[in-house]
Amino acid sequence: MCITKLDFFIQKVLNNAIYSKGEVHITYFNIKQMTEEDVKHYSVKNFIFKIINEEFGYGYVPEYHHDIINMEDYYIKPDKSVFLLATHNNTGNLIGTLGIRAYDKNYDIFNGVYNSKSTASIWRVFIDKRWRRNGVGSKLVSTAEKFCKDKGYKNLYLHTQKIVDGSLDFWLSKGYIITRDMKNELGTVHMEKII
Repeated sequence: MCITKLDFFIQKVLNNAIYSKGEVHITYFNIKQMTEEDVKHYSVKNFIFKIINEEFGYGYVPEYHHDIINMEDYYIKPDKSVFLLATHNNTGNLIGTLGIRAYDKNYDIFNGVYNSKSTASIWRVFIDKRWRRNGVGSKLVSTAEKFCKDKGYKNLYLHTQKIVDGSLDFWLSKGYIITRDMKNELGTVHMEKII
């Protein structure tokens, strides 16, 4: 029996398939909770700053990026926080990130609206451009929402920028609603979802 390149490809695809309810879902990535060792192993900070530079044209800004520099204190050590990594099955490369932590911002516009006990905030959702629109972001979000429910959060808060192609539409498709459009240069939009 001769195995063709097509047969080999089909077998490789089936090895990455998830079977449920009579359907086949192909996935080439895994989602995992980041550990302290993972920060260095996957070069998480470099991955994030690379995408920030690609999307926004700047690098590290202390007032915006203190959580990236201190990931352990913001996402690993606190019980109600998590940082999720999407890694490619075959290469092990990092292809996506998403952070969850208790709401900790002091935006005047939300004074008294959110609190750290019942509201989680979503941070650092970054997907490698080559992997966008392949289910990576959706899987990160569904995993994060389950984590938040399990930890007793009732609301999820995030902000995104309309200048990032597809960002606003993505969050709207996941059931998040706009609470405030800042109408600023970056197109910052604040959003929430009750879970």
